[in-house]
Amino acid sequence: MEMFDPVVGLLNAVYWQPWAAIMSSDPWTANLVMAILLMLKLIFGGWVLAKGGRSPLWALVLLINGADILAIWLYAYIRWPFVDRAPARPAAESTVAADAGTD
Repeated sequence: MEMFDPVVGLLNAVYWQPWAAIMSSDPWTANLVMAILLMLKLIFGGWVLAKGGRSPLWALVLLINGADILAIWLYAYIRWPFVDRAPARPAAESTVAADAGTD
């Protein structure tokens, strides 16, 4: 277990100390920070879902502990209509092709 001590120390420094500082403040400030983080999680989750062609309301799954990790993992492997669609032709090519066809 001693070989993991540097890793555990690094993870505590990166993840736990900021949370400990937030949670040690007065409850109003801690709740405000948590509400802002949850709001950002829902906004960005809904934006990504909408960009992928899904309903942004599915972002509400991100509020459930454990289900959020599963939802993100599953969403990474579904088909994205925005990515899978055929690329649009540039406007210059389409006008050249239209002009060539009228001769």
